[in-house]
Amino acid sequence: MPASIHEEVDHLLGAPLTREMSTRLSCPSCGSAHVAQMLGDNGGISYVCTACGHSWS
Repeated sequence: MPASIHEEVDHLLGAPLTREMSTRLSCPSCGSAHVAQMLGDNGGISYVCTACGHSWS
């Protein structure tokens, strides 16, 4: 348990950054890192590049 609220906040703020850096995707078409995750037609996960519009799963 953290000794102060500052330690807790630092822990919470650090977690998303670590997760984002380790799972960063890039568009296979244009190489952009501007990729959004979306629900696919059959419940699977698909991705779309917000820079060029290319989509893939």
